[in-house]
Amino acid sequence: MKITYWSDFACPYCYIGNTRLKKTIKDLGLENEVEFDTRAFELDQNAPKDVESTTVERFAVKYGLSLNDAEKEVSNISRLGIEEGIDFKYSSTLYTNTRDAHRLMKFAQSKGDANLVEKLGNSLFDAYFTKNLKLADKDVLLNICDEIGLNREESEEVLNTDLYNKEVEKDEEIALMGGIHAVPFYLLDEKYSIPGALSYEDFKKVLKQISDENKENAIKENEKKKDGNKDVDSCKDGVCRI
Repeated sequence: MKITYWSDFACPYCYIGNTRLKKTIKDLGLENEVEFDTRAFELDQNAPKDVESTTVERFAVKYGLSLNDAEKEVSNISRLGIEEGIDFKYSSTLYTNTRDAHRLMKFAQSKGDANLVEKLGNSLFDAYFTKNLKLADKDVLLNICDEIGLNREESEEVLNTDLYNKEVEKDEEIALMGGIHAVPFYLLDEKYSIPGALSYEDFKKVLKQISDENKENAIKENEKKKDGNKDVDSCKDGVCRI
């Protein structure tokens, strides 16, 4: 099963959704059957490099809420993260541009190491939502690279240039062409789409259904191959197969 998903490291529902999804995969015993394809999606491509407002203030402006109501909404989202076992501190996050974080992810993907990619994704989410670090800070990103085993010198070269900009922009272009305007967005086996962070129970239903379908299709494919080999070790029309 291939799961392609678009997300941003500053998106709370992306962190929550991915946590639920991975828990579901583990509980269903599908770890060796699932292939992830992480795609970039910036919530705000023009976000500043430096922090200009608090999360609550930004939330209030964006949704037209009072600061009190915005604080309640942010707390509710944090509660969802905490329920998933995350030390979720959404109200004190430091919102900045995430382009460099996405470029590093593209660099990690170029290594062809799925474990490294997963470590980087987890560390970037953790840095933002738990440690409340600035993802636009080069030192923060390089320290993460050190922690997960991504070459620091190569990573620094990426951050000091425009490497992997085109790859990030390509992901976002594909999302736009596909009508994806919000994240997380999941595409399973290139035919089943899931917009948003489903509950654990709903993720389980969907993944189990697709897994069962894939197994049925594999059985049918094997049966077709057997039917196609019925003439093996037999003679027909004057010709004997060996």
